[in-house]
Amino acid sequence: MPNMEVTFSISELAHEFEITPRTLRHYEELGLLSPRRKGNARIYSHKDKFRLALTIRGKRLGFSLAEMRELFELYDAEHRSRPQLHSMVAMIAEKRASLRQQQADIAKVLAELDAAEIKARETLEKMKHH
Repeated sequence: MPNMEVTFSISELAHEFEITPRTLRHYEELGLLSPRRKGNARIYSHKDKFRLALTIRGKRLGFSLAEMRELFELYDAEHRSRPQLHSMVAMIAEKRASLRQQQADIAKVLAELDAAEIKARETLEKMKHH
């Protein structure tokens, strides 16, 4: 029975995620992705596609590529040890705290923008009547 695993080319993933093939090769160099090779062509698996999505999302949320690789390595460890799991939990907690701080900062800035907009609109209304 032939292997029916869905695979993706570098150009398919680059197009789908709106990144360059060079970015995909860079992620491979960093150990974030591990496509199979068929001659010179890279063949990406569903696991690679999932990791790419996580990497892009992680970057948007402030994770460095090194942090993403470390999380993948901790997650992939076949014989997960207690120290590895503690390390993973600590890393997640640290990033969660950082994101919550960013969220609070964003909420403050949005409130300030709302107040500034209200004040500007009120001033415009007063100018209309003078």
